[in-house]
Amino acid sequence: MEEKDSSVKILFRFFSTVLNESTVETLWATVINSEEGLYKLDNIPFYASVSCGDIVLAAFDESENMLVYKETIIHSGNSTIQVILNDKSFIINDLRDLFNALGCESEKFNADYFVMEIPAALDYNPIRERLLELEENNIITYAEPNLSKNHWY
Repeated sequence: MEEKDSSVKILFRFFSTVLNESTVETLWATVINSEEGLYKLDNIPFYASVSCGDIVLAAFDESENMLVYKETIIHSGNSTIQVILNDKSFIINDLRDLFNALGCESEKFNADYFVMEIPAALDYNPIRERLLELEENNIITYAEPNLSKNHWY
């Protein structure tokens, strides 16, 4: 039974290396098949080690009163990069615009932190070069919590 037009929220519980603590995050997903517990993630996660477009298995948890992530079934091929702004003289939206021009959508969490998606078909090398340059100049610190195989270097 396919239910492609409905959106749901899925709860992720995990230890965040960025926050250095156990945390929760909810992500929007499109229902692929609710009977089988299959959902396609619709947004870029701030902390969870998954990517937009991944197909995940989730089950309803009575104690949480919502769907809870169990495992990733099919990786989308997209990668998720976390970026922390170190140099407060830079405006985070300017950095987001820079990476958007390279083909990467992003979501801002606050004035010092955003996440971006590297689409599966995009060459990661020029993006990674820019990330490394910014990090070497102590403008940012970045992490690759969910780097797809096609973006490995």
